[in-house]
Amino acid sequence: MTVPGKFPILLVDDEEEMLFIHSVMFRGAGFSEVTTLSDSRKVLPLLEERSVALIVLDLYMPFLGGLELLKEIKDRFPQIPVIIMSAANQIELAVECMKTGAFDYFVKPAEKSRLLASVNRALELHSLRNEVSLLTRHFFSDRLDREEVFASIITRNPAMRRIFRYMEAVAASDQPVLVTGETGVGKEMVVRALHDASHRKGQFIAVNVAGLDDQAFSDTLFGHTRGAFTGADQAREGLVAKAAGGTLFLDEIGDLQLPSQIKLLRLLQEREYYPLGSDNGKKSDARIVVATNRDLKQMMEGNSFRSDLYYRLKTHRIQVPPLRDRLEDMPLLVNHFLDEAAAAIGKSRPVTPVELNGYLAAYSFPGNIRELKGLIFDAVASHQQGVLSLETFRKAIGNDHAPHGPDPIDYFKHCSGAAGERMPTIKEAEEALIAHALKAACGNQGIAASHLGISRQALNKRLSRRGENPPD
Repeated sequence: MTVPGKFPILLVDDEEEMLFIHSVMFRGAGFSEVTTLSDSRKVLPLLEERSVALIVLDLYMPFLGGLELLKEIKDRFPQIPVIIMSAANQIELAVECMKTGAFDYFVKPAEKSRLLASVNRALELHSLRNEVSLLTRHFFSDRLDREEVFASIITRNPAMRRIFRYMEAVAASDQPVLVTGETGVGKEMVVRALHDASHRKGQFIAVNVAGLDDQAFSDTLFGHTRGAFTGADQAREGLVAKAAGGTLFLDEIGDLQLPSQIKLLRLLQEREYYPLGSDNGKKSDARIVVATNRDLKQMMEGNSFRSDLYYRLKTHRIQVPPLRDRLEDMPLLVNHFLDEAAAAIGKSRPVTPVELNGYLAAYSFPGNIRELKGLIFDAVASHQQGVLSLETFRKAIGNDHAPHGPDPIDYFKHCSGAAGERMPTIKEAEEALIAHALKAACGNQGIAASHLGISRQALNKRLSRRGENPPD
């Protein structure tokens, strides 16, 4: 369900009493931005000046009739949904309005629940249209509107850049977001960046729901009244209330118990919740973002995760790639964590061996970036002086990934050209540099190209000319 407060509604009716009744009804349902007009001639000038998400339009009005005004709105502002209100119960008239582009048609007095349901559907449509427009603009450009929002995520990986563009496109949406990825890939950092990109004024509130039974979940999120249960001496405000106007991040959502899943679904659909011990529902405008390293679709098929909740959560989905698919980020991350570890431990930044990045790139890193950070911090903590030792990494990773054999470039280190000694040709030097880079990168062409300062495509061309194509 769309959060009401952010969507301005325009009510147009020549009867002041109807304007008052409908404005009170909409504001009571959470729509805080409601504008009323009794003169239909002022509608088009107002639309030129202000953004409106929905128009509720009376059909019979003096000066400019509703049907005529509807045609003008659809011609000049086709993106705005229009709901028609009429005292006439005429099928032909309703059909004509719908053909002209009306979103819905109601006969006065309209049933409150049906009218509000139609308004919510219209606002959902308006929101989706805006998101499609933003997605189209971002995906056909490599530009980010706010690079600084993503500065904390160390990467130059093209897939991550595409994720950033997608995040900017959906940041302003009120729909839930499902963030998936293996343990240690940095899902919470992605969610924080999403919150920062959203311009939401409320707080970012994070909670790990793993291990919470249903009562603990309800109490943590929804709070309780005084005396709601034994020991509830004081009323407690839940995290949903604290996240008002902001983002509520629920980590490890795959571990949520089934009874709690039902309550979360209600919060998403109705934007309403009940504190423990209270019969009075409260409204929420917090954006819900969840994360998991589990396969929710597989869990759904195994009946351990509700299908309705799954489909509701995956309105927007972000899949964070594992470190082994972001090998071009390895040198950046190693340098970042070396600086961070040295500052945290109070040591000078150690010099790294040339083969370190290649050695690390050959490892699968099941713990991803979190595991890499731990390895770097441990190595810096045990480092004494000189070049950083690979021993700490070998103990954790094993020796199977270490580069072996003579360095292909060693011969050229001693070529001086003196006493008639033959100097290497440019072609020989290039081949030796490529072989050296591939050895240091344990055969990974992406890392080797990064060491050489060329693109992977350029390296592939050189290898093709040599008739080689080392596997990654």
